[in-house]
Amino acid sequence: MYRFSNSVIGYLNLLTMLASIPIIGGGLWMAKSSTTCQGFLQTPLLIIGFIVLLVSLMGFVGACFNVAWALWAYLVVMVLLIITLLCFTIFGFVVTSKGGGVEVPGRIYREYRLEDYSPWLRSRVKGVDEWRSIRACLIGSKACSNVAFWTPIDYLQRDMSPIQSGCCKPPTSCSYGGGTAMAAQDVDCYRWNNAAGILCYECDSCRAGVLEEVRRNWHKLSVLNIVVLVFLICIYSIGCCAFRNTRRCESDYPHGENHMSKVRPRWDFFWWRWWYDRKAQLY
Repeated sequence: MYRFSNSVIGYLNLLTMLASIPIIGGGLWMAKSSTTCQGFLQTPLLIIGFIVLLVSLMGFVGACFNVAWALWAYLVVMVLLIITLLCFTIFGFVVTSKGGGVEVPGRIYREYRLEDYSPWLRSRVKGVDEWRSIRACLIGSKACSNVAFWTPIDYLQRDMSPIQSGCCKPPTSCSYGGGTAMAAQDVDCYRWNNAAGILCYECDSCRAGVLEEVRRNWHKLSVLNIVVLVFLICIYSIGCCAFRNTRRCESDYPHGENHMSKVRPRWDFFWWRWWYDRKAQLY
């Protein structure tokens, strides 16, 4: 149908416009929160929410009201969004391709080494100010309180998250029996402290545990990005059809008439077609 693509693009953008409201609300709520962890996501959430809102509004107005310039701007921004999201997804796969931890003999959990991760990721946790904020987040999350009362048997039989493995205990290879054994051990063994506010929060293994969490979450986000990319490409294709229909409408009715009032219903079209053929036969 003539306006099918316009209607579809209008409904799709109405849905995405409504979906942007909780995204923006979540970003504003995080901006008022005092916890450091939530503050990390407030800016990306607000940016994503407002971009989705504006782009969806342009597509909705352009498709439903046959505004050619709005659809044209919508398609341009959509192309930029698709390219940006594609580059972001590829970049994510590249910087998170390394890591994953190493197995510990006799244990279920893994341990993580900072040097196993990409230089770009390592630079995110090397700065003093950056790590101070992350460290405050880790202490506030109370992740280590869940393993504070584990017995030696628990360490043999239970799994740990990357944060717990890297920040809540010293490396398994550490030995604190005294003598000269400490000289050949990992430097993180010296940084470990039993105090609840210290533990191994300054260890490289803790930084590696944070990067492993980032790596895992980024992989999940990359899968979501691929789904969104396919969805955006489909919307873009429909938007091109809607833009072509709008341009055709403007060329057919340059003075702004309502073209839908001049489009006869299907039954009316067949009636006039039958009358025209009948008249041709008579004459």
